[in-house]
Amino acid sequence: MAASRKYGTCFFEQYAQITLCELLGSEFECLVNRDRPDLQSEGSDAIGIEVTRAMEESRKAEQELLKDVAGITAGNGNGTGRGEDDITALEFADEINNILEYGYAYGLKGGKLIGLKELPYWSMAMPLKRILESKVQKVGNGFYGHFRKMGLYVFCKDNLEEMDAFGAMSYTIGLQKYLDNRFNRLYLADPDDLFVCNLDDGLSDSSRLCRYPISQELRRSIYLEAVRKQI
Repeated sequence: MAASRKYGTCFFEQYAQITLCELLGSEFECLVNRDRPDLQSEGSDAIGIEVTRAMEESRKAEQELLKDVAGITAGNGNGTGRGEDDITALEFADEINNILEYGYAYGLKGGKLIGLKELPYWSMAMPLKRILESKVQKVGNGFYGHFRKMGLYVFCKDNLEEMDAFGAMSYTIGLQKYLDNRFNRLYLADPDDLFVCNLDDGLSDSSRLCRYPISQELRRSIYLEAVRKQI
């Protein structure tokens, strides 16, 4: 299937499913890789999750992306970054070798690099606000079909703060307030965290958002399992 999907999407869809299983439990083990939406419960309409990506406009320049692929962007040379202060030289070399071998970098080196196979995936990304507007319109029009629990999983290239996730959640709730077909969950994933936003009616703002940190070891584990599924 990986060869037939554009922009390395299959890797990211599988990375999303593995992350959901690891952090939220076994209900996501039944998901299979399909289209409209990208992850669906096999043989039922229980769960449907659309998987996409967002990147700030300032990060989308081709020259900057190519620097990231080459690993020469300022601050990338020593293999340390947010959440990676304890990485050893050997571990860093292993991560670079994995990126070169598999062509994917998300989940390694704190998300600072972009693998060659995923470069088109990120270069096609839109800012988060525009992604939310586009996907909410599509779910409202029935583009993704009808599932009892409908989710939107957004990979974010750069790290998010909790206020960023809260703002995206509130914006999504406002966009789909009067729609019959809606997303029930918004998953915002950056290299170090998964923010899970409950979009259902009748909840207080303080109970809607949960943040799940992703350790360096877990990121590597998820990455390796996702790339092995491409082979």
